[in-house]
Amino acid sequence: MSRTRTERLVNLVICLLSTRRFLTAAQIAATVPGYEHDPEDPRDHEAFQRKFERDKAELRDLGVPLETGTASVFDQEPGYRIAHREYALPAIRLEPDEAAAVGIAARLWQHAGLAAAASSGLAKLRAAGVEVDPQATLGVEPVVTVDPAFGPLTSAARDRRAVSFSYRVPEVDDPATRRLEPWGVVCWQGRWYVVGHDRDRDATRCFRLSRIVGAVKVLGRPGAFAPPENEDLINHVAKWSGPVPHNGRATVTVRPGRAAGLRRWAVESQPGPDGDTLTIPYSDAERLAATIVGYGPDVRAEGPPEVREAVIQLLKEVVARHEVAA
Repeated sequence: MSRTRTERLVNLVICLLSTRRFLTAAQIAATVPGYEHDPEDPRDHEAFQRKFERDKAELRDLGVPLETGTASVFDQEPGYRIAHREYALPAIRLEPDEAAAVGIAARLWQHAGLAAAASSGLAKLRAAGVEVDPQATLGVEPVVTVDPAFGPLTSAARDRRAVSFSYRVPEVDDPATRRLEPWGVVCWQGRWYVVGHDRDRDATRCFRLSRIVGAVKVLGRPGAFAPPENEDLINHVAKWSGPVPHNGRATVTVRPGRAAGLRRWAVESQPGPDGDTLTIPYSDAERLAATIVGYGPDVRAEGPPEVREAVIQLLKEVVARHEVAA
């Protein structure tokens, strides 16, 4: 949905909520920005009617209780209003642990690039009298990162704008340019993916955000395409990723009696002076590195170089984030 249409729908809702009587289409057109037209011009008036019909359908699809009726028996033209009793939310009461969870979620999404949406949600909850305490988290600090392409791709999916980006796959050295109509961005098994229609291949495709190189470029105008309805994006990613062969072999040193979860992955274990040396099968160096980093000083990556470099990069990112927080 384009920003202009979103603003028009918001203004329409505000207009219909501000009155308890039914407003005709002509009254709405004279009040709501975005509906300006010449009623004496048949083509202009027909364009307004089509726009208004689409907006009414959109509001109903969003669950807005839009009523149709007349103010009196003498009215010939139907009017519209929003049923206050059905539109209003019941009182929201959060227990202390629930309020803390909402606070953690808001802070999490601020890290993940959705700070504006998180702030807006908190403001609405507080305006409704709901107590939300972002500090009551018992010292828990969420640390969530997303790839740089996350923000541009979610915006493009929301505005229905096509994009292009350079994409690198493991078996090819040079990235290739892809043109995509993004339907949405989803998380699957700890990774972010964008799902959409690949214009060059004329087929549905999934792309992992961490493999996008450089900036995401927006193509064309908003509303350039219509994504399929009720599409299960997670299912697309699950089918696309499929079973992954674990052809790589990593060597890690684990302190005695530590990292039981990692030991279960090992296909070989050898005792040594600094701990046990494990051989771990893997398919994705970055994902294995994230697991190794999660064990802290109990696990040290020995090789191959791609795993060691991925671990070092992750540790540098952790240090940088906490330096900024401090």
